[in-house]
Amino acid sequence: MTRQKPILVQQSFPEPRPTTNPYIVMLRDNLEATDGIEVRTFSWRRALLGRYDVFHAHWPEILVTGHSPVKTAARSLLTALLVARWRVTRTPVVRTVHNLHRPDGLGRTQSALLGVIERATAHAIVLNESTVLDDSTVLPRHTPTTLVLHGHYRDWFARFPQRDAVPGRFSYFGLIRRYKGVDSLLRAFHGLPGAYSLRIAGKARADELALELTALANRDERVDLTLEFLSEPELVDVARQGELVVLPYREMHNSGGALAALSVDRPVLVPANKVNARLAHEVGDGWVHQYEGELDSATLRSAMAAVQAGGRSARPDLSRRDWDRAGRAHLTAYREALSSRSGRRRGR
Repeated sequence: MTRQKPILVQQSFPEPRPTTNPYIVMLRDNLEATDGIEVRTFSWRRALLGRYDVFHAHWPEILVTGHSPVKTAARSLLTALLVARWRVTRTPVVRTVHNLHRPDGLGRTQSALLGVIERATAHAIVLNESTVLDDSTVLPRHTPTTLVLHGHYRDWFARFPQRDAVPGRFSYFGLIRRYKGVDSLLRAFHGLPGAYSLRIAGKARADELALELTALANRDERVDLTLEFLSEPELVDVARQGELVVLPYREMHNSGGALAALSVDRPVLVPANKVNARLAHEVGDGWVHQYEGELDSATLRSAMAAVQAGGRSARPDLSRRDWDRAGRAHLTAYREALSSRSGRRRGR
């Protein structure tokens, strides 16, 4: 029996670096270990001139934006050429739906290009059972989907020191953007009297936001704020030192932050929604605490009291998030995307 050639998949992420999101590194490694898949990491030369069967987009807004107007214009032009190449070669696009909506602050050209990429998507990978595609999301309702649950970080973070929690401490870690609600966390904590403390660490994406958070933190000597990129050992340290990790996102669909906290055995406080309700049921009682409406000091107090009361298992149940399932599920999605382009000649 002739062995079928592997599917060549051009990923939208470059070769991982020490600062790369561990999700991307673990995904790359798992896909490379899966029979039937051959991975190409991203460069503009590979994407525009290389041979591949499927293009896999993760955060496509990265393709069309740069750190300056000149770089943004250059990337937009390259993306337009890339989309044209897909059309000529009939290359299907697979999209992992990390976020349901486009980020704010995009220009007209960037928004138009993202619209073209969305319409070119042949198959979507969704990271939880609650994802519903409709006319308000980044992909239309008729897009075929494959469920691949967001993997855990337990094995990845296990190599770093696992410190004990500081009694009464709340913590927040990770990249800080406006929608993540860190300003709301600081205001809520400021109204919470008593022997509590708050540790916040992560790089702010905008200088204006950094200044605002610094001013809020300076109002309360119990707050320890570091607005710098975290190494992985530092991230684990910040997460583990909190008795409760607080993620007050104003919009939360797939939270790598929640899984990161659970992966180092720390309970989390998150907004109430269907995704987080499913996660709470999945991992076991006492690990995922939810709140309705705006975060306030009463919510922080009651959540911390619930955590300190105990009653949860020794570790959250993350068995459904094992990475060995991800490669096979991605292979299914790639095959579905290719089969949707009937009559297409494979570009080898």
